[in-house]
Amino acid sequence: MRESQNRLPQAHIPQADKPKEACGIFGIYAPGQPVAKLTYFGLYALQHRGQESAGIATFDQEGNCYCHKDMGLVSQVFTEPIIAGLQGHIAVGHTRYSTTGASVKVNAQPAVVQTRLGKLALAHNGNLVNTLELRAELDRRNCQFQTTTDSEMIAIMMGQEVDNGKDWVSAAIAAFQWCQGAYSLVIGTPHGLIGARDTYGIRPLVIGILKTEEDTPRYVLASETCALDIIGAEYLREVKPGELVWITEQGLTSQQWSPSRPKLCIFEMIYFARPDSIVGKDSLYAYRLRLGEQLARESYTSADIVIGVPDSGIPAAIGYSRQSGIPYQEGLIKNRYVGRTFIQPTQSMREHGIRMKLNPLRDVLEGKRVILIDDSIVRGTTSKKIVRALREAGALEVHMKISSPPVTHPCFYGIDTDSQEHLIAATKSVEEIARQIEVDSLAYLSEEGMLRATGINPENFCTACFNGKYPIEVPDNVKRSKLMLETVNL
Repeated sequence: MRESQNRLPQAHIPQADKPKEACGIFGIYAPGQPVAKLTYFGLYALQHRGQESAGIATFDQEGNCYCHKDMGLVSQVFTEPIIAGLQGHIAVGHTRYSTTGASVKVNAQPAVVQTRLGKLALAHNGNLVNTLELRAELDRRNCQFQTTTDSEMIAIMMGQEVDNGKDWVSAAIAAFQWCQGAYSLVIGTPHGLIGARDTYGIRPLVIGILKTEEDTPRYVLASETCALDIIGAEYLREVKPGELVWITEQGLTSQQWSPSRPKLCIFEMIYFARPDSIVGKDSLYAYRLRLGEQLARESYTSADIVIGVPDSGIPAAIGYSRQSGIPYQEGLIKNRYVGRTFIQPTQSMREHGIRMKLNPLRDVLEGKRVILIDDSIVRGTTSKKIVRALREAGALEVHMKISSPPVTHPCFYGIDTDSQEHLIAATKSVEEIARQIEVDSLAYLSEEGMLRATGINPENFCTACFNGKYPIEVPDNVKRSKLMLETVNL
């Protein structure tokens, strides 16, 4: 979900050294079940995909829509009384990542729009690349906006199509024709629940079945399978790229509204999605183990121990250890309760940098040649602080291995990345990066090895952040916002 205008600055928040996911979405059709509570727990499982705001909208049998959304974590936004007030048999939920854009309550989702058939509530994961054109068309139609997001534009366009006489499904498909970019959507209406993905399926969306004693079909939509697990739903399949599913009391029907050209974001596999989520036939934990094994085949270095950067680097570190025969140990302990703080640390704390989140174990590291595994390097600032902390703890050598290729290009499809000039691999060679982050050696996994480890057709992934091959055409004005001028082909 992109901020289309009116960006507000946020003080004292350093740029993160990892790309950040935009949001997680959840939807459920379950008559007789506490859909708001189930959505709450679904969002709770998807909290890693967004920590800025959360929202839930529900629909009852009379067509009434109830909605609550606010800034904060899922557990902060919702209480038992609030959940009890969200009545109905259909629910849509959203949790949003904090970007550098407008962090205000009005931009929280779901986006709710009034139509001639009642309200619709839309939750969106992704980014449109043609927001200027879409906004101009909606302005031409004299539409009113409550937010600065492209997500609301999709909802308004769908509402316009409903008001022009279309039913919910036809209106959704008509609205999608105006949208260029990445979008996985869950849309609640008084009459049913819609799930849809763009033709490339860059952002994920899965379908689950909630088994109950009644015969009425109860379906769940979610960004990841971990959100199905938490409520006891059974994973059925993914929503295919270019597919729309319509869930009502009659069950689930499907329409392939656009050709399926799968290009799932490879970073979902490497980093974003939870390791217990399923893609294809495997958990992402199993895939990340294979990344580490492949990394050891491509880049063996003699050392005493292998450690991973918690949490995302650990599965690859275990895989590297298994393949190389070098013992795996925990060398960094993560404080999982450190989030944002607006209380500035002391100068001494700033000098130690990383230790608010990661603290090295001296008795594991002292006197050792260490292989350090991480999933990616974006800016390089965090990596350098980790390496210094390991040396201060007595590590004799630090050899860094990355379980993905160098990140050289920004994302335009729903991941909050820096502009290209701030991506360290866009301007420096591997040897130069190694010197900057102060390691004895540095190696990245090859793109071929990364894709082979998926066990899925390598053509089915978007790898633009590694090679600049964007599957969805990005307008020149959008390219200029993030790409270095000499790389823009005008």
